[in-house]
Amino acid sequence: MKVNWKRWIGLVVALAVVVGGGYYGYRFWRHSQEYLTTDDAYVDGRQIVIAAPASGKVEDWVGRVGSTFPAGATVGNIEVQAGNSTSTVAIPVPEHATIVARSAVDGEFVAAGTPLAYAYDLSHLWVTANVKETDLRRVAVGAPVTIHVDAYPNLTLTGRVTQIQPATAATFALIPVNSDTANFTKVTQVVPVRIAINYSPLASLVPGMNVTVSIATAPTNPVVAKAPGSGH
Repeated sequence: MKVNWKRWIGLVVALAVVVGGGYYGYRFWRHSQEYLTTDDAYVDGRQIVIAAPASGKVEDWVGRVGSTFPAGATVGNIEVQAGNSTSTVAIPVPEHATIVARSAVDGEFVAAGTPLAYAYDLSHLWVTANVKETDLRRVAVGAPVTIHVDAYPNLTLTGRVTQIQPATAATFALIPVNSDTANFTKVTQVVPVRIAINYSPLASLVPGMNVTVSIATAPTNPVVAKAPGSGH
């Protein structure tokens, strides 16, 4: 009896494809159960505004983009004129920071409180991940996180959840979403989750970089509401 080798090879290849697909499908399912992954995330930090301390003319500005200053350092002065006399008011940096954008120009007249530059403490950045409200119960403070930054595709960073914001991102939108119209469409909201980044000398992070995070998930036990005064 002549063996149809082509048929057998075809069956073996088909079986390998099915088994391989099943294996990777199982791995994907297991990962989705153990981790919550989202690419709606970015490197974040606290924006520091360097503002004019008084109304007057900007002078001696040294706050160049990329320059780092200690807290209280002077980056320029405001020449204030009162009657026939003038005085100088220093423009301080509120805290240790690196200037990332500036609008100050020597000789320009500005009003008190005018933003002259924006800065961040680049040694204290974190990741903000927007988690769907329907997935939020799977996230817990302290959970370990794997972080992939688009700018460093071959590098894996680690971190942990430090804060779950007690309000949705839409709450602070410039144009808030409301439901007082007849054609309201319900939209799944997202809640910002802060993730501390474990330092790596291989990554030079800046605010705004795109990130993908995988958060180790918490058990999804149902939450039972308690009546006020019922105790813990």
